[in-house]
Amino acid sequence: MTARIPRPVDATRGARRGQRVGVALLRVLYRAQVTDAHVVPTTGPVILVANHVGFIDGPLGFITCPRPVHFLVKRAYFFGPVGWLLRGVGQIPITQRSADREALTSAREVLRAGGVVGVFPEGTRGSGEVSSAQQGAAFLALGTKAVVVPVALSGTAGRSKGALPRLRSRLSVTFGEPFDLAGVPEVAAVTGRERVAVGTEVLRARLAEHVRDARI
Repeated sequence: MTARIPRPVDATRGARRGQRVGVALLRVLYRAQVTDAHVVPTTGPVILVANHVGFIDGPLGFITCPRPVHFLVKRAYFFGPVGWLLRGVGQIPITQRSADREALTSAREVLRAGGVVGVFPEGTRGSGEVSSAQQGAAFLALGTKAVVVPVALSGTAGRSKGALPRLRSRLSVTFGEPFDLAGVPEVAAVTGRERVAVGTEVLRARLAEHVRDARI
């Protein structure tokens, strides 16, 4: 069975429904503080790039985004009931640490339809300091002219790897100022593969700086 998401319009409808349910659950289970969600552009293609600390990062970013968002999610989760749920709310399966053409194609379709895609540039959970980044987010931003919105997540780590945060604990989501990656001077000055590489480092540095600022 393919894990490819539905057409962008149908996927967006599913995402909206999932967000409504998610907001209700979040209010019961945790104390979430969302800051500056208003900076997310109300129209046009947007890529959310977030740090990645805990298992709940994806659901939290999905629920708190003011627009329907389609996160790139580890393909291994797209099986059984969880997979059915992820497909139903329009999330995009991706094979980690690879140039997953199917995932990138699905993400481009969403962006070209004027939608929102969510990416964890670090590729996997870690300290959340964004000390490294993979090239997928920059590749998408430069190829679709989508604006990039950095998102800082905190409080999402459980007591062990893969565990959820303690119930009723405080979670924080801070949206940062959007930026046009293609318009950054050092990115605009290069071409080809070097452009994606330079764009990736610019994106990584800006997200890392936003995460640091959000914790102050």
